[in-house]
Amino acid sequence: MDIKLAVLIDGDNIPSAYVKEMMEEIAKYGNPTIKRIYGDWTKPHLSKWKTLLLENAITPIQQYGYTVGKNATDSAMIIDAMDILYSEKVDGFCLVSSDSDFTRLATRLREAGMKVYGIGEKKTPNPFIVACDKFIYIEILKNQPEEEASLSNEKSKSTKNSNIDTITEKDIKFIAATIDDVADDDGWAFLGDVGGLLQKKQPNFDSRNFGFQKLTPLIKSIKEFEIERREDSKGHYKLIYVRINENQQKSKSKPKKLPSNNKKPI
Repeated sequence: MDIKLAVLIDGDNIPSAYVKEMMEEIAKYGNPTIKRIYGDWTKPHLSKWKTLLLENAITPIQQYGYTVGKNATDSAMIIDAMDILYSEKVDGFCLVSSDSDFTRLATRLREAGMKVYGIGEKKTPNPFIVACDKFIYIEILKNQPEEEASLSNEKSKSTKNSNIDTITEKDIKFIAATIDDVADDDGWAFLGDVGGLLQKKQPNFDSRNFGFQKLTPLIKSIKEFEIERREDSKGHYKLIYVRINENQQKSKSKPKKLPSNNKKPI
């Protein structure tokens, strides 16, 4: 059964071009029963939202900017979020903003047992990201052909999509440490467990950040890991397991041979 979600959007901090993809993404995690967007709708720059709100049944909430240079939507969103929390009508929240001012709100909602999803631009400050259970960068929601992503560590080459991140040595070590955390005595770990722990450790970890729609092809593209497919006890499903590639580890740790000196001693 889908969990009920309250979707609260900071209209001053999110580009309207991503609304359709954003709502499709939210639907993966639950049923958005409350959908509200906050902003000063007397301002011309928010006029582009009008048609999109009708198409996606999002309710606009008017919030006047009382002070120049201050974002008036923050307090309105926070007050509404707490009202919704105490109404007990939802099981979780989706906070759509790139503003770190919602960090404490996300933390408070999680303390109350709510599931909190965050969606924002890559410029979103880290405190807000880690305050959520899961954080999705809005830039990756546009449909991206997987062939646009370069494979494995060859990501240092330029890609067609500037939103795709490079897989760094730090990323590989992070994944390897997570595999090791849930691996059995033979070093194999169920990929579903690995993915869940990656998300808990780093809420903004997403294979789409690197140009892959799923975790499996991302792992397969990295030569430091190897994958094994196994049937379940009934032979119905293929379960995917992953472990650190021992051959790669050995080749890395193997000392390099010094060039031989063929000169004869005098």
